[in-house]
Amino acid sequence: MKFRDYYETLGVARGATEAEIKSAYRKLARKYHPDVNKEAGAEDQFKELGEAYSVLKDTEKRAAYDRMGANWKNGQDFTPPPNWNEGFEYSDGNYGGGHGGFGGGYEGDQSEFFESLFGHGRHRQGGRGGNPRQGMDFKGQDHHAKILIDLADTYNGAKRTISLHMPTQDANGHVSTQERKLDVSIPKGIKAGQNLRLAGQGGPGMGAGGAGDLYLEIDFHPNPIYRIDGKDVYLDLPLAPWEAALGTTVNIPTPAGSTLELTIPAGTATGRKMRLKGKGIPSKDAGDLYVVPNIVLPGAETDAQKEAYQALEKAFDFKPRTHLKG
Repeated sequence: MKFRDYYETLGVARGATEAEIKSAYRKLARKYHPDVNKEAGAEDQFKELGEAYSVLKDTEKRAAYDRMGANWKNGQDFTPPPNWNEGFEYSDGNYGGGHGGFGGGYEGDQSEFFESLFGHGRHRQGGRGGNPRQGMDFKGQDHHAKILIDLADTYNGAKRTISLHMPTQDANGHVSTQERKLDVSIPKGIKAGQNLRLAGQGGPGMGAGGAGDLYLEIDFHPNPIYRIDGKDVYLDLPLAPWEAALGTTVNIPTPAGSTLELTIPAGTATGRKMRLKGKGIPSKDAGDLYVVPNIVLPGAETDAQKEAYQALEKAFDFKPRTHLKG
């Protein structure tokens, strides 16, 4: 008799939690279910998954199985030690299953290994059984994708048509990608990293199980003017030296598409942030728009321009590196 490593069958560690075991079984059972996957060997694989899950989901059976030790390898010859199963009751193979999704998920031909461990001679009440091909309702898999939107979309809200290449599986179990076009409403105030849920737009279900959902993670197109940090938006504002020194009034664009008049106080330095409260990404707790001045020096290409800089040098007793002296 060959040892069957149920943990390896489900692709989980020996210390996996009940939730991790259930999640692994659900994922693989969807993949190999005979109603979905028509490839040779899929039904056998499905039965092996059900057998593994029926043991590992049950605390007592799993404990008994674990007493076999962690040193056995899948496929090795194996004989259970004498009296290893004393004082333990086993099921006859009816492990739930039946209608309503993954109630238990297994009834069918048991392997020699399974029968040697949990045989047929002693019974306890199981759940409802059923042919693994029938009566199982699987919700479709959820799909995830990332989409890029414009900053103006989150300020004003928008409707966009997007194209996605989604995985699909045909009646023979072959997986391919298919382009889908979807109309998406971009809600006002959505931020990078948040998800839009499109109910029923994921993978197809099986039986009475509905389709899965499609989750679209939001990110922004790179913007040549604005930087985005969470709900706050930053605008680098170029200023001429005389504008920063003497003060001025400038018109600045906003991500919403409007313009604002902004007063630049005299003596403004590069990097000094001016906060426009509530002008960031809109929401109940709206972000702010920060204007960050950046003083830009004009070149001195002509004689007149050079003389202008020389006049500045004479007019100011300005020593910018005084603070560097020890």
